[in-house]
Amino acid sequence: MIGTIGAAFFRTQVIRASDFALRSDDNRLRLIPIPAPRGTIYDRDGEIIAETVSSYALYLERGPVDSARVRLDRLAPFLELDSARVDEMAERVRRQPYQPLLIANTLTFDQVSRLEENRLELPWIVLDARPLRRYPDGEAVAHLIGYVAEISEREMADSTWRGYRMGRQIGKSGIERQYERTLGGTAGARYMEVDARGRTVGAFSASKTLQPAAGTDLELTLDLELQRFAHRIFPQHMRGAIVAMAPSTGEILALYSHPTYDANLLIGGVSPRVWRALNEDPARPLLNRTTHGIYPPGSTWKLATALIALEKGVITPQMRMPYACSGGLSYAGRYSRCWRPQGHGLQDLASAIANSCNVYFYQLGIRLGLNQLAREGARLGFNRATGVDLPTEKIGTFPDGSEWYRKRFGWTPTPSEVMSLSIGQGPNAQTPIRMAQFFAALAGDGTAPTPHLVRLGGEPLAVETDLNVSKATLASVRDGLARVTAPGGTAYMASLKQWKLYGKTGTSQNTQDLKKPHAWFTGFAGPIDGDPEIVVAVVVEFGESGSGTAAPLAAKVADFYLNRKYGFPTDETKQTLRERMEAGRRTEFVRASPTAPEPAPAPETPTPATPPEIEVNGAAADVRHSEPDAFE
Repeated sequence: MIGTIGAAFFRTQVIRASDFALRSDDNRLRLIPIPAPRGTIYDRDGEIIAETVSSYALYLERGPVDSARVRLDRLAPFLELDSARVDEMAERVRRQPYQPLLIANTLTFDQVSRLEENRLELPWIVLDARPLRRYPDGEAVAHLIGYVAEISEREMADSTWRGYRMGRQIGKSGIERQYERTLGGTAGARYMEVDARGRTVGAFSASKTLQPAAGTDLELTLDLELQRFAHRIFPQHMRGAIVAMAPSTGEILALYSHPTYDANLLIGGVSPRVWRALNEDPARPLLNRTTHGIYPPGSTWKLATALIALEKGVITPQMRMPYACSGGLSYAGRYSRCWRPQGHGLQDLASAIANSCNVYFYQLGIRLGLNQLAREGARLGFNRATGVDLPTEKIGTFPDGSEWYRKRFGWTPTPSEVMSLSIGQGPNAQTPIRMAQFFAALAGDGTAPTPHLVRLGGEPLAVETDLNVSKATLASVRDGLARVTAPGGTAYMASLKQWKLYGKTGTSQNTQDLKKPHAWFTGFAGPIDGDPEIVVAVVVEFGESGSGTAAPLAAKVADFYLNRKYGFPTDETKQTLRERMEAGRRTEFVRASPTAPEPAPAPETPTPATPPEIEVNGAAADVRHSEPDAFE
């Protein structure tokens, strides 16, 4: 027996001495993480978008669940904790009984003062100075920058966050999420000594404190002044998005979604009342409409139809369709209208783009055929993500052929289905950033690099969009885009004095309210005799008119950016032609535009009672879609 006991002692004190010493230390020491200051985020001019300031966090010493519940109830009046929040934290104590409980990490000066005054009554609390995230332009940058909050248990179970501990603040959305490993830095740690009941005795002097390593700063391509301007001019009672890019580099200059929210409200933990209000708001302020809003692109997509038709040799720029626009067109048993009831007459490509004539593009789509139009549209990128450096970008909806309809809907598309697709309707829905990316390729040499928000160290980005079209095709399409903002064009009243604006309006079907379609404008601008330097895509939900609602916003954004770039002042009330006319300013600069389109010829005969019909194999086909086609 003595030999057995001696052997056990020898095993305990010699062979496994280090194991038991470590277990002893683990029982009497509590690890307190020291959060690292996050990296500062700057705009392209060095202005601060996100910074770290000093704050105080409140921890509750761990003990039995019942004791923790009593302590939480005593703390509730100091921090305005409701019963649901107390229940949630008590449950966390039950699940993790050996870790300090983080109660709050954004204490105000008044809260810290009250807690310190009552220190004798609250000996089991720990106040700890720690860094706090702050966004000086909270509402203007909320969707692109995101916010930080405590890591959740679901995230802890994800291997993506290996090495992180409960209580750590991480990026939850936007740039903060995308570049968490860069911005977050490395947390430090210190040890607190506790007694047998888990009560803090003091700092453990024999243990070395591990200092945190601050996160790396980021410089964005964003123009913060332009972002503020977009926030300032967007109609407060409406919903939508604005995307502005540099076409040659893919640098994002502005990325604004409305309605927005103050990102500072969500830092470190949000009250249930605020979170409930944001989530239950029917306007969905938490939705980033620039990358997650998917809308039928309407007539802004007609440029894709035009490109494909020109490259396939289906038309030439001067060619006119055989059927003049008299307000609509019948094809395969389906009558589809033009947005202009009296019609546009005979049109060539540039005039059809300037007037946004549906009947012209119906005939283009019919000539191309559904499979060819769908296949080429998919090649241009309308069914893939752009690859922008933001988390969880939505992918647009677009078919790649007839088989897509059979898999998606369970039926074979009719011959008339191509009419909807050719004008940006039907199963065609895109994000604003995808449409901006497409127009960035139109503004340059037919290619566009991946859009991005973080400035790169000189490494060229791979080409994301390659239209693979000739210079002649691009010139023909640009001619039509120039006429959109010239006299007679649909966006004539949005034209600018100092800069040349190209673009395309769109008014797309809205299934929630057919009487209030979505308003689009996508285009680019630059010096009158120079290359385009900014691409702007605007969508306004229920905006009703692309020319009246979306085009002026895009024009003002382009004007503001170019004025700043070239050192000109901006009068925000007198930027577009309409604003100058309403203010009584001179407008000869637009009337003398050399790119003004010829007036569309009127139909030679009155609109017939039965519209012209194009037959397919001599028989009218069954029509599956019943949505109206009169959207511009």
